[in-house]
Amino acid sequence: MTDIQKPIIGFSCGDLNGIGLEIILKSLADNRLLEMCTPVVFASNKTVNFYRKSLPENNFQYQSLRDFSKLNPKMLNIFNCWEEEVLITPGQLNETGGMYGRLSLVAATEALKAGHIHALVTAPIHKNNIQSDDFHHTGHTPFLKEAFGVPEVVMLMVAENMKVALLSEHVPLKDAAQQVTRENIFKKLQVLVPALQKDFGIDKPKIAVLGLNPHAGDDGLVGKEEEEIIKPAIKDAKQKGMMVFGPYPSDGFFARGHYEHFDAILAMYHDQGLIPFKSLALGEGVNYTAGLPAVRTSPDHGTAFDIAGKGEADHTSFLAAIFKAIDILVSRGQFADLRSNPMRRMSQRMVANAVDERIEEE
Repeated sequence: MTDIQKPIIGFSCGDLNGIGLEIILKSLADNRLLEMCTPVVFASNKTVNFYRKSLPENNFQYQSLRDFSKLNPKMLNIFNCWEEEVLITPGQLNETGGMYGRLSLVAATEALKAGHIHALVTAPIHKNNIQSDDFHHTGHTPFLKEAFGVPEVVMLMVAENMKVALLSEHVPLKDAAQQVTRENIFKKLQVLVPALQKDFGIDKPKIAVLGLNPHAGDDGLVGKEEEEIIKPAIKDAKQKGMMVFGPYPSDGFFARGHYEHFDAILAMYHDQGLIPFKSLALGEGVNYTAGLPAVRTSPDHGTAFDIAGKGEADHTSFLAAIFKAIDILVSRGQFADLRSNPMRRMSQRMVANAVDERIEEE
């Protein structure tokens, strides 16, 4: 990636009846973006035209293609994933919206794996109606993990002032606690640390691990997971040279701004991480899949069926996802250059003996 001057960025359209194509077209309407990347939207000409007509102020040129050798770097490229007429019903949750959103995602992922595009920005899907006989995933993250055949990935929410990783993603709360194991925590940290180094340029990332129980278990009084699982996992990570601390009670950790002292936070379950992220994050949040050999980002919102087709969708978070994908590609290139002449790193022994930072409850 070090020789990429203007990366090719692919866009999956998301649920056809959601706001996906609207925010894609709004984002790409600014021709200045063409100076930063070559965009490829995975959909169809007819589908793009349907949403284009509802956005009369966005006048831009595009070309249709089915051969990546024909990419035009000076305009939007539409990669036709289907040719048939599709009944588009903005705001409606139905099988059609999910089926064509799935076709777009699969085609875009294949292009990403083949190297035809350098990064993928995914528009929102609906996790229920995208399901099919050959798609049994609870979201983009597990789908991409399987598609790339990697052993582990991390859902990482990124903003200007914080990065929040999740131990478990879209699973029922009653099942989330079952995923809090010493092995799972260690595996997530093994993905998170190199991602922070390679994708965000943080040489020695400092990571906070949250507890599972109220008050991080109160020394075993209100739960033993912290003592029996989380602390041993943190010790394992330190023995491998990772700067990992905790476990911290999540309420005071976020309420008192302690997150500002860390490069990333590992939350034990979805809402533990996402509620404070969406409440406290500065700027627009971006969802990033850490652990893939390729780059994938998305906005931090859903399909927004309630405003779909009305021209009211805010594309700011989608733009942030585009910029973040480009930033990560640049960071990976710089990391590769630096690794060719590596700097001296802190020894594993020093990190293994590092003492946890104390965060006093008030």
